[in-house]
Amino acid sequence: MHGKQAQKRKIKPDSKYKNVAVAKFINYVMERGKKSVAQKIVYGALEKVGEKTGKNPIEAFDLAIRNVSPVVEVKSRRVGGANYQVPVEVRGERKMALAYRWLLEAARNKKGKPMIEKLATEIISAINNEGDAIKKKQDVHRMAEANRAFAHFA
Repeated sequence: MHGKQAQKRKIKPDSKYKNVAVAKFINYVMERGKKSVAQKIVYGALEKVGEKTGKNPIEAFDLAIRNVSPVVEVKSRRVGGANYQVPVEVRGERKMALAYRWLLEAARNKKGKPMIEKLATEIISAINNEGDAIKKKQDVHRMAEANRAFAHFA
């Protein structure tokens, strides 16, 4: 690595719930700089989640993210001409990033409904520990478990 590491930018809390995590998620949802569209999608989805689960939307969202975020993942490591998938623990920042990404990916891959509904459905299924995002997390964990023999390369 050359030069200095770029400084982490402080992100402002979102306007409705005054929550930094929601603001960050809105930025993940945003495409082509259209933040107002992303806000409509996220707020709409959170309201739907609140209605369907009867919980506070923010608590529900936090629970979903907690359920989706991975504990371990595999990283490719080259040792003596061979590539090994080495299991490593996931740091806090990356945990959140992966959770957001997987939730969004799972929602975007569904077909035939507006994004608000798809996202709400995916968040609700993540709360119940099911759905595509949870499946992705389990796959990553399974991969790390299978390659535990190479943990000493970390």
